[in-house]
Amino acid sequence: MTRSHRQNSIRLISDRSSSITETQENWELTREFAQDVFTDEVMKRLLPADAYKDLRKTIDDGVALNETTAESVANAMRSWAQERGATHYTHWFQPMTGLTAEKHDSFLELSKGKAIIKFDGSQLIQGEPDASSFPSGGIRQTFEARGYTAWDPSSPAFIRRDPNGCTLCIPTAFCSYTGEALDEKTPLMRAGEALQRQAIKVAHLLGHNRVKRVVTTVGCEQEYFLIDKQFYVQRPDLVNAGRTLFGAPPLKGQELDDHYFGAIRKRVMAFMEDVDRELWRLGVPAKTRHNEVAPTQFELAPIFEASNVAVDHNMLTMEVLRNVADRHNFACLLHEKPYAGVNGSGKHVNWAISCNERGNLLNPGSTPQDNISFLFHLAAIIAGVDQHAPLLRASIAHSGNDHRLGANEAPPAIISAYLGDQLTAIVEAIVTGKTLAEGDGGLMHLGVEALPPLTKDPTDRNRTSPFAFTGNKFEFRAAGSSQSVAVVNTVLCTVAADSLAQMGSLLESKLTAGTDQSQAIFETIKETLTKHHRVIFKGDGYSDDWVTDAEARGLPNLRSTPDALPSWVSEEAIKLFERHDVLSERELRARHEVACEKYNTHITIEGRCSSHMVRTMILPSILAFQRRVGDAIVSAKAAGLDDSTLSTQSALLRELAGYYATISKGCDEMEQGLAKAESIEHAPEALQVFKAEVLDRQATLRESVDTVEGLVEDRLWPLPKYHEMLTVY
Repeated sequence: MTRSHRQNSIRLISDRSSSITETQENWELTREFAQDVFTDEVMKRLLPADAYKDLRKTIDDGVALNETTAESVANAMRSWAQERGATHYTHWFQPMTGLTAEKHDSFLELSKGKAIIKFDGSQLIQGEPDASSFPSGGIRQTFEARGYTAWDPSSPAFIRRDPNGCTLCIPTAFCSYTGEALDEKTPLMRAGEALQRQAIKVAHLLGHNRVKRVVTTVGCEQEYFLIDKQFYVQRPDLVNAGRTLFGAPPLKGQELDDHYFGAIRKRVMAFMEDVDRELWRLGVPAKTRHNEVAPTQFELAPIFEASNVAVDHNMLTMEVLRNVADRHNFACLLHEKPYAGVNGSGKHVNWAISCNERGNLLNPGSTPQDNISFLFHLAAIIAGVDQHAPLLRASIAHSGNDHRLGANEAPPAIISAYLGDQLTAIVEAIVTGKTLAEGDGGLMHLGVEALPPLTKDPTDRNRTSPFAFTGNKFEFRAAGSSQSVAVVNTVLCTVAADSLAQMGSLLESKLTAGTDQSQAIFETIKETLTKHHRVIFKGDGYSDDWVTDAEARGLPNLRSTPDALPSWVSEEAIKLFERHDVLSERELRARHEVACEKYNTHITIEGRCSSHMVRTMILPSILAFQRRVGDAIVSAKAAGLDDSTLSTQSALLRELAGYYATISKGCDEMEQGLAKAESIEHAPEALQVFKAEVLDRQATLRESVDTVEGLVEDRLWPLPKYHEMLTVY
């Protein structure tokens, strides 16, 4: 019997995987780590002492870089890059596409007809890409093309190696000719400065007068799927939409829980080792790798870094995953839900606040001063999450993430905070004034008689919580695997800055009124927690009871991206971002417009792709099988087979005809819905129409297609099936 193209692919994949050879390389991690990064050590070695000192002031204190120092840095960076084979440089930036962008320029210049090498301070500090060709939400029009990239010294330059050369990549911010931010880095850096201002003020009020620098640290756990490239290219939905728009449940999925932390297959391990080495050379501190819950799903987690650098490194990580996968004849799927019915992929954002004097401010510590400061910052974050839950939900609103939130592998769309039994008990004791019973761990006295003792080992884990305290940090579990975490961290920093400002003002007023410092601090913490502790929840976030309970508490439940995106331009959001100089109203409305257009475009692509697959692949395969069944009936009659055989085949033929009609009609209705949605010019007004008329209709259409997949003869089905794609051969 003739094999289908799909079946031939399995044979080719099997042949390829069996030909893998093992190689042992002499690769020393400590020697190779950050070899392609313009690190502080490199700068100190190559720069004149005065230039290095000035550059450190720029990086550490935000002091403007003078022209002489810029020239010295440019000369050293160019020389270092050339030694590594670089012929070009690029300003590497993050426009509002969710991806990175770059324009390469060579170091080549002409002088009197002769080739010379040139890279000066002005080329380092500033570039000029076409701003009208990137999403701008109306800030830039086609005839207003000028935009600027500006060097970010706080994130180190690096060398990207390609098959035939190297490029010096310089992390930059991206803004319009009129000064508005057109990227994700600029708001993040502004938000970091806003948080630092308020945190330093609070530190001084708490008596920590030597605090001069406060930063947020981030660790992004990156989940992803691998699929054989041979299957990937046969799935128009994966290629164009990032997820399978059709596909019956696999014969074996994750029911046995046998993939999670299981032994890593040889082909996958070879891929992971290449990923780690590439990331290490780029200075990305990749730490953990393992099988995730779903078949062919995996995770990579780094060590914590300053948030700005961590965001850049996560963008690099996604790029490296895709590139290395291609070399290993895989495709890396970063979509939040590439396969229905199995776990999707998230990007857990582990977030903390640190200062120069006392380290991690979210570490409960072992001294009275640490504990009172810890509770103050904990209360501020709880208040921020409660007051700005809609914004936090909007920060992870994305068409792909909607398929994941609330399912078994992801927290619900309701934003709540989990503190664990012991910390929750402490908060309740502070709010109610009741005595706290001693826990199992050792006691840490808080230094204030009115405050209860804090026990060590303060939390369990709650995977159903979107914002969980995990010992010395918060884990925001709701971010999607394909998303830039710059947006999430911008919102986290801004809401934390706002809460610290509120609590700082309240504490200052109490101190001015003559209240004892310890008592004033306690009262500020108590009043804040009393007002906002409703957002703390330690139960099952997947339960129906929580939906009812959250509604009774007054917590918002923004179930979908169309429900969540308007939060970007609420009066509260506009005032919040303007109050802390993070985003102007114009910049905020532009981001809202871009997010709406992105959602509508994603759903449009999915609708068009579904229509194409149904018209050119699904319906023809049903027709082909109908003809085969019809021919079988004719042959059976000619052979004089019994009526039961004829009856069974006739019933199958009628069933196929019914599904053909249902699928054809469903496709018609979805196409009509798509036309209706596309006719609405203003993107925000079209959100709900795209969801109801395209996305929901596509889901209904899928039900029939997935059912008929189980009826059509295997070799006539044109698409790789789930049980094939969810296997590493």
